[in-house]
Amino acid sequence: MNQLLLDTARRFSESHADASGIAVTPIVGLRVVRLTRPRAFLPESDRPMICLVLQGRMKVSIGTRAIEAGAGESVLFTSDVPSVTEVCQASLLEPYIALLIELDAAVITSLVSEIHAVTTEGSPWRTENTDADVASVALRLMNLLRHPESMSLLIQPLFRELHYWLLTGKHGAAIKGLSKQDSAAQRVARAIALIRAEFAKSLPIDRLASRVGMSASAFHHHFRAVTAMTPLQFQKRLRLIESRRLMLSEGRSASSAAFTVGYQSVSQFNRDYRRMFGLPPVRETVQARKAAEPTLRDSRRSRGDALATAAG
Repeated sequence: MNQLLLDTARRFSESHADASGIAVTPIVGLRVVRLTRPRAFLPESDRPMICLVLQGRMKVSIGTRAIEAGAGESVLFTSDVPSVTEVCQASLLEPYIALLIELDAAVITSLVSEIHAVTTEGSPWRTENTDADVASVALRLMNLLRHPESMSLLIQPLFRELHYWLLTGKHGAAIKGLSKQDSAAQRVARAIALIRAEFAKSLPIDRLASRVGMSASAFHHHFRAVTAMTPLQFQKRLRLIESRRLMLSEGRSASSAAFTVGYQSVSQFNRDYRRMFGLPPVRETVQARKAAEPTLRDSRRSRGDALATAAG
C-alpha cells in the first residue's frame, strides 16, 4: 500500500511541484511535497495538519524540542504552532516525498459525537507509524485526481473516512481534543489566531489571557503546554519566520524585514535570527536561494519531460 501511494504521489509531484517543492492538488487541503535535496521549507496552513512521509526523512523543530519522521511515519500538528521543518534526507534519485493533509475540526467534532469517543488532549505535535487504513484512504484520494468528474461526490466521504481512521488510530488521543470547543487547547488556539494577526504589535499576556477568558497564570501555563513556548517566544518565532519569507520571496533587506515584523533593533533581530536559523539573515537567505535552484531546475525538467511525453 505504501509503495503504491509513494508511486502515485511521486508521479503527481514530478509534474506539478513548484519551485518550493509543493504540488497543490485540485482537492482542497491536500498537497504533495517533493524535494530533491536536504533543506528547510515552510508548509503554511491555518488548520491542524497531518504529514505522511512516504520517502526520505524530515525534522520539525518547535521551541526547544524536535521530532523526526521517516518513510512510513506521520507527523501530526494539532495546534497552529510556528515551526521550522527541515528535510534531512533527499536526493535526485530518491527525493523526499510527503503528503500534507489538513484536518477539519467540524468533521472531528461530528465523528466524536457519533462514535461516542471520550475526548482527551494529547501532545499538539507528535510522530507515529502511519496506520494502514490512513494510507489506504490517502491512496484513494490521490487516485481521485485522475477522475475530476467524480471529485464533487467522493471527496467529502473520503475525507470523513480519513478523519475516522485518524481518530481511532495512533493519533486519536491528540486529535480528539480538537472537538472540545471550550478546551484549554481551543482557548490557546484563539490566542494564537490573535497573535498571528497582530504579531508585529506589542501583545501583553494580560490582554491575551483576558481575550480568551483565562487568568494570566493559567493562560501562560496552558499556552506553554500546547506550543512548547511562552507567548513571547511564540511571537518572536512568528516574526522571524515572516522576516525570512519577506527576504526570500520579496527580496527585502534584513533591516526592512526586521522593522516590518516589529523589531525596534536590527542588531537584536540579527542575534535572534542567527539563534533560530543558524546563520545571520543575509548569509542564510543567500544559502536558501542557492538550495532552491536545483529544485526549480528539476521541476522545470520534469515538466518538460511530461510535455515531451504528451507530445509524443
